[in-house]
Amino acid sequence: QVQLVESGGGLVQAGGSLRLSCTASERTFSRYAMGWFRQAPGKEREFVAVSSRTSGRTYYAESVKGRFTISRDNAKNTYLQMNSLKPEDTAVYYCAADFKRIVPIYAYEYDYWGQGTQVTVSS
Repeated sequence: QVQLVESGGGLVQAGGSLRLSCTASERTFSRYAMGWFRQAPGKEREFVAVSSRTSGRTYYAESVKGRFTISRDNAKNTYLQMNSLKPEDTAVYYCAADFKRIVPIYAYEYDYWGQGTQVTVSS
């Protein structure tokens, strides 16, 4: 059982930046693909970014490409650097882990989820 804990959310003005962190409990963290998703009120949970479990491949949703960067370190942490934030980026952000697929982009593909962290971007 993998436990994921997100942090780093908050309130920021449009154009600003935030860095989200996700810490995993699993020692074999490197074997997991790590993804970020978000869910705004009244909307479906949507894919944001993923870091593959091999080769360091990354993949982004079109809406965040060029503004957000996903990265991971060897200490069981995954990060989401968010720059040039827009009001439409406001949502609860979740990190997730999947050990079966290399680059999962759908929520149903993930096995483990964090509790989420709120990001609010004011205009």
